[in-house]
Amino acid sequence: MSAVSSPVVVTLPDGSKREYPGPVTPAEVAASIGAGLAKAALAATVNGKPADLQVPIDASADLSIITTKSKEALELIRHSTAHLMAQAIKRLHPEAMLEDGPATEDGFFYDIWTEKPIAIEEFPAIEAEMGKLAKESLPITRRVLTRAEAIALFTARKEKYKIEIIARLPEDATITIYEQGDFLDLCRGPHVPHTGWLKAFKLMTVSGAYWKGDATLDQLTRVRGTAFATKEELDAHLTLLEEAKKRDHRRVGREMGLFMHHEWAPGETFWLPKGRKLYRVLGNMMSNLWEDEGYQEVFTPMLFKSDLFKTSGHWDHYQDNMFIIRQNEGGDNPVEYSLKPMNCPSHMLIFRSERRSYRELPMRIADQGVLHRNEASGTLSGLTRVRQFCQDDAHIFLTPEQIEPEITALISLVRRVYKPFGLEFAKVFLSTRPENYLGRKEQWDAAEDGLRRALENNKMEYQVNEGDGAFYGPKIDFIVSDALKREWQTATIQLDYQLPQRFELSYVDADGSEKTPVVVHRAIFGSLERFLGVLIEHYAGWLPVWLAPEQVRVLTISERSEPYAREVFEMLSRARVRVAADLSAEKIGSKIRGARIERVPYMVVIGEKEAAERMVAIRARGEDAGTMTLEAFLQRIEAEKATEF
Repeated sequence: MSAVSSPVVVTLPDGSKREYPGPVTPAEVAASIGAGLAKAALAATVNGKPADLQVPIDASADLSIITTKSKEALELIRHSTAHLMAQAIKRLHPEAMLEDGPATEDGFFYDIWTEKPIAIEEFPAIEAEMGKLAKESLPITRRVLTRAEAIALFTARKEKYKIEIIARLPEDATITIYEQGDFLDLCRGPHVPHTGWLKAFKLMTVSGAYWKGDATLDQLTRVRGTAFATKEELDAHLTLLEEAKKRDHRRVGREMGLFMHHEWAPGETFWLPKGRKLYRVLGNMMSNLWEDEGYQEVFTPMLFKSDLFKTSGHWDHYQDNMFIIRQNEGGDNPVEYSLKPMNCPSHMLIFRSERRSYRELPMRIADQGVLHRNEASGTLSGLTRVRQFCQDDAHIFLTPEQIEPEITALISLVRRVYKPFGLEFAKVFLSTRPENYLGRKEQWDAAEDGLRRALENNKMEYQVNEGDGAFYGPKIDFIVSDALKREWQTATIQLDYQLPQRFELSYVDADGSEKTPVVVHRAIFGSLERFLGVLIEHYAGWLPVWLAPEQVRVLTISERSEPYAREVFEMLSRARVRVAADLSAEKIGSKIRGARIERVPYMVVIGEKEAAERMVAIRARGEDAGTMTLEAFLQRIEAEKATEF
């Protein structure tokens, strides 16, 4: 007797159900709903997991059809385009051996070995071949193989990296390959139904990549590209990348004369006079805010004995990111020191230095001291990834009952600080207990609940980032989007029960008993270096007047207008405007170009006519803004530079 198939009930995203007499594929479900959906279908999710359209569903399940409008579509298209690129490269380089080709946040890449490394000059030929393959609309089909079949198949094709990948798979792993025309690849999938869906792509860069990340093994070429569902989306992305290049803070900062870097100080920034002024403006504004909000600002040492970090737990959990110094101070055993990677342990020592009362809490200790972290050299990037930096760092010592109101106040403060910059919060993450954590689970649960309630009471939408908390406590991370809608992690609020216990901190409660405080770690800008890098790109260097290190530049047309120009300069300077003057013999066009390149918000151009009439000709952001009295211009500047958090 043949087995009788059981009915399969499929539940769709809107809650409706469809029943089928036996196993059914997502493609068949889409067709039963409508011809339009069947034509638009790329893949599916079955019980929340991605699947190909032809995978049979043999038990009742939740099903969602993925189309180009689905959030899952972009990763699917990019993964499939990585295979398309690999197929094109194999046609052009038959000897090529493939390693791995995943989708990424902004595109895809494939690590490939060829006799001669692939060069960027080959991109037009590779893209042309990819276009031919797309026009062929080759069906992309999935096959399940045994381990022996898979090894035999890739051995015959001389794909040694694929054989190595198969060898590393668990014994019970399902081994699948995907075929499109004469090409096949080892892959979990899923993929789009055919190559005809893959028409909007662009190859971007090549770089070296070692097999397994090991410099002693084969040198591969990593070919990176990007892909979108439509050419319009691709063009918009490429335009965005071009704009991002123009805004690159490393280029703009150099043009503005803000900072420099040198190979003898990797990951550390030389702040030039204008850059130092910008740094101080931002730091001073934060210091003023601290004073208004009841913080006590301190400045703590950079170098500590390892005992501090062994007590805090950083020695065991963070040592790889620390700069360690071993000093022979006599005797057999050298003394170990470290440059501090964060301020929290030193603030614990300040709290512990005196007997504390509950009346002092919350105690808010703030610090803009110099920090060092041993970032890998390959990750260093301008101001956004450095080894030496300062944070607008603070640690708040409080009672358990004070947690929620303090976190609520901090969320309000973060919103307040970011408003003048025009940066919008794109996302908020609640990062929870990691695998390698300090303390007891109950304390972590209490800390996570406290942060969660504060977010919900502030009506802030958030996503849970499981396992991404610090080793000592959960945290709230704020993600802002800039003028190009790029996302940056900036502010953070962390709740910590562990360090106060490890440092044996205590305060005398109202009943006379000794209690252990809780600590909130918080930074609003985060690293000042990184935040300034974000701001430079956000504004394309045209910083608002209140932030600009040079707010006005006075320019003379000839030496005959110099006496009045000096008078204007002095009046602006007395009004505490950050002003400079170019009284050189250069032509006025050259002076204007120089001020524009340096992104000076206002230029005051003075010729004989302006001097005779005691007026000033104004250029705002390089554009003509008319002529006015000096008093009118001063009023305009005063209004624009009067910004506080």
